[in-house]
Amino acid sequence: LPGLQVVAIAFALEVSVGKTNTVMALNSSNVLLPCTFTTCIGFQDLVFTWYFNSTELIYQGKIKSKTSEPTVVTSNPRVEFVGSTTGKDNNISILLNSVEFSDAGKYTCHVKNPKEKNAQHNATIFLTVVQKMVETDNTVTLIIVGVVGGLIGLLILFMLIKRVVLFIIKKTQDGK
Repeated sequence: LPGLQVVAIAFALEVSVGKTNTVMALNSSNVLLPCTFTTCIGFQDLVFTWYFNSTELIYQGKIKSKTSEPTVVTSNPRVEFVGSTTGKDNNISILLNSVEFSDAGKYTCHVKNPKEKNAQHNATIFLTVVQKMVETDNTVTLIIVGVVGGLIGLLILFMLIKRVVLFIIKKTQDGK
């Protein structure tokens, strides 16, 4: 009987917006929307697209190969491409200029690689626009955590001392 061989090729197109998927921006400031991609077998004629709230296309670029920078296919006047794909990381980040409250929402970075049998992947980042940045004060939280931790430590110490004292009393009574 002839053997049946199955060969699986794992294509790995990964798209990432970094460690956190939320960004906060000050009204009328510029904000960076990060996005990078990795691929195991390289890319050719790769297309990347940025969407606002899943439907509105705000930027589209095409990258011929690893040795060339992206070319703009479609762009919004307030969106600026700030990435680079000839370096170590394939950075396809954009800068959104003069953000307004109406810019708050979901931004999706979508990548399609024809070299990987048109593998597609995307990553999402959420933008919040605020009137002014507020510094959070964690002093009360730190005090509460410190007090609770201290009380738990004292309780453990008390239980340990009680055990040692009971052990000593038992040993002295056994000795009599």
